[in-house]
Amino acid sequence: MFTIYVYVLDTLADWELGHVISELNSGRFFKKGAQPVSLKTVGDSKEPIRTMGGLTIVPDCLMDDIVVSETSVLILPGADTWNDPKHGAIIEKASEFLSLGATVCAICGATAALANFGLLDKRPHTSNGVGFLEMVSPNYKGQSFYIDKPSVTDNNLITASSTGGLLWAKQIIEYLGVFQSNTLEAWYEYFSTGKPECFFALMQTLPSSNENNSPLS
Repeated sequence: MFTIYVYVLDTLADWELGHVISELNSGRFFKKGAQPVSLKTVGDSKEPIRTMGGLTIVPDCLMDDIVVSETSVLILPGADTWNDPKHGAIIEKASEFLSLGATVCAICGATAALANFGLLDKRPHTSNGVGFLEMVSPNYKGQSFYIDKPSVTDNNLITASSTGGLLWAKQIIEYLGVFQSNTLEAWYEYFSTGKPECFFALMQTLPSSNENNSPLS
């Protein structure tokens, strides 16, 4: 079983997580025989956080409850509060994840937190631009490893810019191997283009492709 830990913090950018957590939690497009997924929100305390969109989230567990293994995934969303020192603990946990072969997925402001901790100095990565990382992460030294794309996979590290949420989701799903490859491609094409023919192509990749009983909401 994959355990997906989603770190939640005040001003969390709701939209950046939408595609990836909905697909991993619902499993609506999972291939037959895919590993089950357990999704848990993690906080630095059990106090509720308030997202940028105004939603209230009560963390399911604390950082001490995280079990790090090769089937563990840590998702770090963007937020305006990453410079608060209390979030250093989850970045240290991210370092442990990477060193033990577990997966870390970071987007937008979370990439800056990784950069400031030195975790992007020697690995291919992306963010909102090299200038962004240099501006907000004084300790950043990974310029030569920066790739100017919306989302970048480097083995068990997947990083994205603030506009790369959809591709980031695709790369995370692909890395976990829970979709059939043709389902994943059709899913990405539909959500990136909105074309009706892509919707029907997606439905046709599923075991029971019935347009009158669509898993899409």
